[in-house]
Amino acid sequence: MKTCRLFNIASVLALTASLLLTNAKSVMAETVTINPDFQPDPMVLNGKSGGPKSSDCGKISATPNQIIQVTKPLPYLKLAVTSNGKPTLLIEGPGGRFCVLPDNYSGDKPEISGFWQAGRYLLYVGELVDGEHTYTLSISKQKN
Repeated sequence: MKTCRLFNIASVLALTASLLLTNAKSVMAETVTINPDFQPDPMVLNGKSGGPKSSDCGKISATPNQIIQVTKPLPYLKLAVTSNGKPTLLIEGPGGRFCVLPDNYSGDKPEISGFWQAGRYLLYVGELVDGEHTYTLSISKQKN
């Protein structure tokens, strides 16, 4: 009887560990490929900003909100985030780590544009204040 009970406990623990690992993997953002002719333009992605991790770019999640793969160098690419909170945009990529903050010039939304080299970019949409908000990330190669 004790052997059967130990087997049941071991089965439950194994199942729980499996579910936790599966859920941890599903939290990782999908990679979006950006090539010189990507469509639609602008590409619009949505998610939840903020998170439990304090950073020099506000409160962010432990994993990237979005991952983009730029296939070839782009002479111009613009990323802009809008939300009901105070969003920030932390970018980790081939050129280093950049924190983009909202300012009056961009209408209180984090926005960055210019030359982008080929490579993988991890994007964290943070918040300057506690809380999470739905955000919209716009990616465009059009100069406005």
